[in-house]
Amino acid sequence: MTAHNTPTDLTQCTAEQLLHLYRSGQASPVDATKALLARIEKLNPKLNAFTLVDEKVAMNCAKASEAKWQAHRKAALHGGAEVGALEGVPASIKDLILTRGWPTLRGSRTVDPNQAWEVDAPVTARLRESGAVLFAKTTTPEFGCKGETNSPATGITRNPWNTDKTPGGSSGGTAAAVAAGLGPIGVGTDGAGSVRIPAAFCGNFGLKPSFGRVPAYPLSPFGSVAHLGPHTMSVRDAALMMNVMKQPDARDWTSLPPDATDYCVGLEDGIRGLRIAYSPTLGYAKNIHPDVAAAVEAAVKVLQSLGAHVEQVDPGFEDPLEITTGLWFLGALSVWNGLSSEQQALADPDFKAEAVLGQKLSAMDVQQLNSKRGILGSHMRQFMQKYDLLVTPSVSVPAFDARPAGQQAMTPEAMLGWTPFSYPFNLTQQPASTIPCGLTKDGLPIGLQFVGRMFDDAMVLRASRAYESVCPIPRPQI
Repeated sequence: MTAHNTPTDLTQCTAEQLLHLYRSGQASPVDATKALLARIEKLNPKLNAFTLVDEKVAMNCAKASEAKWQAHRKAALHGGAEVGALEGVPASIKDLILTRGWPTLRGSRTVDPNQAWEVDAPVTARLRESGAVLFAKTTTPEFGCKGETNSPATGITRNPWNTDKTPGGSSGGTAAAVAAGLGPIGVGTDGAGSVRIPAAFCGNFGLKPSFGRVPAYPLSPFGSVAHLGPHTMSVRDAALMMNVMKQPDARDWTSLPPDATDYCVGLEDGIRGLRIAYSPTLGYAKNIHPDVAAAVEAAVKVLQSLGAHVEQVDPGFEDPLEITTGLWFLGALSVWNGLSSEQQALADPDFKAEAVLGQKLSAMDVQQLNSKRGILGSHMRQFMQKYDLLVTPSVSVPAFDARPAGQQAMTPEAMLGWTPFSYPFNLTQQPASTIPCGLTKDGLPIGLQFVGRMFDDAMVLRASRAYESVCPIPRPQI
């Protein structure tokens, strides 16, 4: 759907479509924000996607943006007054990301909300500067610790396609909100799939950029596997967000050098002639849902019809689950050890179980895990010299039943065994996206994953857009 084929319901408009309406004077940020807040009041009790919705702040921001657009239109004959890249577009922020004026509770009862909240994380600051209307914080499992969104602090977040199902995690609130028309764009984090899993389960577009492309502060306790990325209703919206989110911030010493790329340029160039490796299992994934396997295979045929040269080939590495969960459990332990005994008593039992598993790791274990990670990263850099992109399923299964925290024993397999396509590319730090490629027989979304060469985020967006151009992203009826 293009900006000029715009829904009459403002809550179903992409960011690009809203900007078109604002520019032409057919709608205003105040109109869009009022419609959004009304829809949140109606649907959020069913979904539980937000930890906080600030109507006053949202409306004040929307009114300021409306004034800027009015000035822009009046001055259009003389070149136009400046407006931000996302001026007036509603945007939500995951509750792991610092946001000035609002508590960042990290999905946890262990964090005291009654303290000064005076700092914006880099991505929050950049969105403010772009004119986005920040209206809410989205739910997350405690400290982003798992691939489903539930916690003792916030309860269960639910999937707009079927409220009996989980939206995934840990950016489940963000994904549920975007899918349900509760804000067209949102910011999530991805430490083992936490942007891509919920985007796949909820039928959105999600991007995990190259590590360091989007600055972070403070750095995640889970280290250099943790990325920040956009959740959107369209690929073009993600490109708009990347242009804003990529801006440098000196507080992140791991961030990449300034990036002059305009991610909207070349987005429509297609994939004719590109070399794509297609790996339906990565050589080790088992128990892939038959609907997922069939939908991804059909999507690969679409890529071929668009002119890509597709070769079915596995990258040639063993399942790195042990590396991912080992490093993850160590991060959980570091957070756990910083909590008082009173705080530990309030924690999610799943998070406690991860910390307990982290206690079993020795310094030599950690060194060996990092060495294995380095070998995997080198292997994939070399493999990607032969291909422009790698394509896989996003997740092995569709969304499973929503449930409270602490419902099953925490093991590496229980934590991530059902998402074997996501976590390897946190270890390698490559850019990776998920885009819907169909529905199961039960009507749940299925995701197709594009993995790019390190630093080639633009190619991942371009390929995702090529697929979207012939297979538009479906919307749930809720």
